Amino acid sequence: MRLLEVNVKNFGKISGKNVKFGEGMNIIYGENESGKTTLYTFIKSMFFGMERGRGRAAANDEFSRYEPWENPNFYSGILRFECGGKNFRLERHFDKYAKEASLVCEDDGEEFSLEQGDLEMLLDGLTVEGFENTVAIGQLKVETNQSLATKLQDYATNYYSTGNVEIHLEEALKHLKEKRKDVEKLFREELIKADRKRERVTLESSYIWREIHKLEQKIEIIEDEIEEKLVKAETAKEAPRWRVHPVEVIGILVCLIAILFLIPRPWNYLIMIVGALAEGIYIWNRTKDGKKKKNETREINHQIEQLQWEKDHLMAALKEKQVEHNNLEEYLEELQNMNEKNKDWEKKQQALDLAARKLAELSLEMQRSLGHNLNEKASEIMGQITDGKYEKILIDENLHMELWTGERKIPITRVSRGTIEQVYFSLRMAAASVLHVEEMPLILDDTFVFYDDRRLEHMLQWLVKTGKQVLLFTCQKREQEILETLGASYHKIEWK
Repeated sequence: MRLLEVNVKNFGKISGKNVKFGEGMNIIYGENESGKTTLYTFIKSMFFGMERGRGRAAANDEFSRYEPWENPNFYSGILRFECGGKNFRLERHFDKYAKEASLVCEDDGEEFSLEQGDLEMLLDGLTVEGFENTVAIGQLKVETNQSLATKLQDYATNYYSTGNVEIHLEEALKHLKEKRKDVEKLFREELIKADRKRERVTLESSYIWREIHKLEQKIEIIEDEIEEKLVKAETAKEAPRWRVHPVEVIGILVCLIAILFLIPRPWNYLIMIVGALAEGIYIWNRTKDGKKKKNETREINHQIEQLQWEKDHLMAALKEKQVEHNNLEEYLEELQNMNEKNKDWEKKQQALDLAARKLAELSLEMQRSLGHNLNEKASEIMGQITDGKYEKILIDENLHMELWTGERKIPITRVSRGTIEQVYFSLRMAAASVLHVEEMPLILDDTFVFYDDRRLEHMLQWLVKTGKQVLLFTCQKREQEILETLGASYHKIEWK
């Protein structure tokens, strides 16, 4: 990719400025506060857009800092660039009322869609974080941040193992972690549901058991009553066949006749009358008592029939409750036996843990492979820009770095600020060569302020030798002087 031209219509303090860039080295010279950093931010914002913050953050975000000083509602610009042998025109309106962007191929007039990722495709997947950690160095921002380490880890895992750099290790691990949380959550919910079901079924089973006990007690009482009634019925059956036995009647008659003949008159008649009355009363009472017993027997039999009906009814209810209780006990046993389901949940958790572990192991293995490549590239660049003073940079997976002099390791915290800047520059260039298939222009905003003349000479020699397009923003003229001493060509842009 090569930047061709920018037309800053209205951005920060810049309004109505047009700049064309050449191939190779471009020196954008301007005094302090002339707007060089604003131009740097404009180029970045044209490629990646610029979102306004929310709440208190909006007061100090880039959108607010670079809002046009005059006519802030007209917040826009144009960037022309060459990519893949074709020329493109990118236009953006940043203001919140008319925010829009368009991308057109100037060679054939084809319109592209930023919403569908066409610009990202032309940038080879470069993000704003990748941009600021590799090919673009903002003012006093040569150090990289953790996002570069994450990007390299993703690249190592994805590219070396699948050839696809669109898969992100961090997102994949996050997804697995969230998936495991979902499984644990569902497992806990299932356990809670099962516990609640067990409590409900246990209470219901206990209630039915009490009803069964009550029914059994009632049936036992009825059986006792039936037994008593049967005894009474049997007793009633054993009563004499005759209510007044014929022998008794004959005996009474004989007595009355004897009284008639044996006792003198008129007392015999009186006594016979009294005896006859007594015999009548006796016979009537015996007859009445017999009828009473007969009625009592019928009543007992009727009561036995009622009790038997009630017992049958209670027995049917008891059988129904026993069946219901047995079903509940079986269901309760199923609920209490959750081992198989627990094993299924445990298998899911183990599978997710295994996937995360294997992914991490694969990532570590691939990082080691990439780390070796990154170390070699960064060491090669460091050796060239330090004229062989430092033979090697040792970089770990978290981008912690040490220098190797050929005799010993030196932590970068123990070297000068200028050397630290060279180390980070080497890391950025090595990372850019690994991550970006499409060669991107280097944009350097007062990057070499801590370099002495000798360091700067070696750096400029390396930049010229690479043949990359370089946009070097500077407030000093020593870069131009060194390039002229070296006999290197460059495109000079006076920025006022």
